[in-house]
Amino acid sequence: MRSAFIDKLLKRMDRLEPGEVQSVVLELMKEKGFLEKVFQTLQEGVILLDPEGAVTYVNQAACTFFGLQAEQIKGQKLTQGMRGLDWNELLIPGTVVSRDLEVFYPENRYLNFYITSIDDEQPLGFVMLIRDVTESRKRTEQQIESERLNAFTLLAAGVAHELGNPLNSLTIHLQLLERRLKKLGKPGDALREHLDIATGEIKRMDTIISQFLAAIRPTKPQLQRGQISELVQESVRFLKPELDQHKIKVKLDLRSDMPAMPLDPDQMKQAMYNLIRNACQAMPKGGTLTISGSYTDFEVRLSFDDTGKGISAEQMGKLFQPFSTTRPTGTGLGLLIVRRIIREHGGEIDIESRVGLGTRVSLWLPLVERKVRLLGEGEIKSE
Repeated sequence: MRSAFIDKLLKRMDRLEPGEVQSVVLELMKEKGFLEKVFQTLQEGVILLDPEGAVTYVNQAACTFFGLQAEQIKGQKLTQGMRGLDWNELLIPGTVVSRDLEVFYPENRYLNFYITSIDDEQPLGFVMLIRDVTESRKRTEQQIESERLNAFTLLAAGVAHELGNPLNSLTIHLQLLERRLKKLGKPGDALREHLDIATGEIKRMDTIISQFLAAIRPTKPQLQRGQISELVQESVRFLKPELDQHKIKVKLDLRSDMPAMPLDPDQMKQAMYNLIRNACQAMPKGGTLTISGSYTDFEVRLSFDDTGKGISAEQMGKLFQPFSTTRPTGTGLGLLIVRRIIREHGGEIDIESRVGLGTRVSLWLPLVERKVRLLGEGEIKSE
């Protein structure tokens, strides 16, 4: 690709003195070096293409985005470096193309790229500008999640109000029926099974309402210093009947010197109940749940590893959405509640899973109550 200035210069070469030619060449080299330095410092990717779509220049940002090596891609068609797109439809003289793109290697990123002709009058090639919009996309998703939770809060509050009173009334009447059946003796035994089913279903509905309220109630944790290993052991003891029923073997791998830390015992046990029950439901034919705990100078890590069926990639993307569940009778609120509790403690939750091999849920909790946190470069807190 040659500029009009260079074309004019070549036509006038025979009129220039050798010193003038040398001066012009040196000036061009300085300008080229200066422009290259500018392009290399840009956070946006820059790729220059000739009219046939071969790469003539690529800066470091573009190499980072697409996992390219500048020496290997120069002179090659763009299709060889970035497969999966029909570049013939994108490289059209006189046309401006702007698209969003998701790349998975070397990192999962969301990019926006812009391609246009360098000169609409002459076939000088194309320029491609690439921006990393991963963070802005995350902030948009967080905003959508916040709006979804607000709508969910209104819905859940209405459900709790409308169903709470009728359930209380039904519970009272079922208790009265049970007393009458006891007075009837054996003649009432035939109806007892139906009564037990009705009572069980009302309890299940009451549990669902409680989960709704736990998911939306903005309760501030009442922190007090305690041992998280003790809470784990209490949770396992409390759920032992369910674990035995599902033929789940629990292995505890907790460091014996786990330090005391700021916790709300009731909220933390609720989070553990949900995680242990999720593991049980992931292993309907039995399995092993390993709960391990370790710590650094700054935080405690608690991991729940099951040997269940695992979670598919499609399901992983919906784990924290209300009403999204893989179980016919599930509410999809369990992990939502866990994440809210952990975040209110200043921690984070991470989930890894492989289909057919199992799932690991890791909790990171600070050893000291966090009042403020220094954001990393480019990080924006959007809560």
